[in-house]
Amino acid sequence: MADFSSRSSATGNASAQSMQRSGRADLTSFLNRDSTRGIVIQGVTLALVLALIAYLGSNAAYNLDRLGMMFGFDFLSSTAGFDISWSLIPYDPSMTYWRVFLVGITNTLVLAFNVILFGTIIGTVVGILRLSSNPLVALLARSYVEVVRNVPLLIQIIFWFTAVFSTLPPPRRGYALGDLFFLNNRGFYFPSPHSDVSFLWFAGAIVVFVGAAWLLYRKARATRFHQTGNRKVVRTGWFIWAVALVLACIIGNGFVEWSIPALDGFNLEGGQYVPVAFGAAFVAMTVYRSAAIAESVRAGMESIDRGQHEAARTIGFSRYQMLRLILIPQAIRAIIPPLANSWLVAVKDSSLAVAIGFPELVSVFMQTSINQTGRAIEIISMVMGFYILVSLIISYLLNQYNARVQYKVM
Repeated sequence: MADFSSRSSATGNASAQSMQRSGRADLTSFLNRDSTRGIVIQGVTLALVLALIAYLGSNAAYNLDRLGMMFGFDFLSSTAGFDISWSLIPYDPSMTYWRVFLVGITNTLVLAFNVILFGTIIGTVVGILRLSSNPLVALLARSYVEVVRNVPLLIQIIFWFTAVFSTLPPPRRGYALGDLFFLNNRGFYFPSPHSDVSFLWFAGAIVVFVGAAWLLYRKARATRFHQTGNRKVVRTGWFIWAVALVLACIIGNGFVEWSIPALDGFNLEGGQYVPVAFGAAFVAMTVYRSAAIAESVRAGMESIDRGQHEAARTIGFSRYQMLRLILIPQAIRAIIPPLANSWLVAVKDSSLAVAIGFPELVSVFMQTSINQTGRAIEIISMVMGFYILVSLIISYLLNQYNARVQYKVM
């Protein structure tokens, strides 16, 4: 019995040791996995970041308490008490700092949107011209890119403001086009609509018509390239869309009154205008950004194999057909990533317009509002949050489009 008991005990000990060795081996194998190391590294990094944020927050709270200052966003409901030179949305000094923030956001987005739109169009044209077979055209396009890209944007903004737009004649001697449009050293004046009907109705109508046009365009492309559907139905749809658009314009015009700018004393009254600061910032930023986009377009076009060019010429495609149907659809895959960066930079570059007094977000909120309220941390964090949010939205949209146009492996 003693021998049997000792053999059983030895067998149990050996089994336990074997299980311990197996457990250690499994643990070692688990820790050696790339996925496990990645999780551990990410967890440590996250903990360090949170610790740094907590330290900075406690340090800021201590300093604010030491200086007798408070932290909070209650100041946004206080009256601003200062005027803003130009705003697309209604504003007067009796409104709050929250309204000032919205005015800054609106002005910034309007400037950035126009720069992105026209900068992309001009940059695409210049990038294509850089590859022209005409040496003079290619040289001019290259000179445009090299000169513009090598001059700092801030200098270009100041140049356009001081040397071009500020030298325009005063309102009484300004340039006029048909007594409707006026250009002088105070800005560009044009007729503006006014209506008692809510803006949401007009915005909703625009969304409906644009959405219908997009669906009809998609249907027309499917009918043309895939030979699916009835072309007569598509033509009927476009006809109905055009008739509905004309009727909507006629009906909408009955609810709209137009304010026409007219000279009154030494200035123009009525209508709407954009200040010369907007014009200078818009032109400088558009020119500068178009040069960067042109290089992205040129690089994307040159990434296409030369055999594609030769094949297009062989089957008789014109230069326009070759660009529209062969080269650009393939080059867009290489153009989108740097184009996304250019759009992001265009939004952030709008802050440089503060140098010429354009009332964008940094000017009206980070400067004037901070000077009056002393809430630097809150205001700077709001401005940073705005730029981060806009950048993330642009990145997401362009990344989604980029994923759609990439080659798919079946």
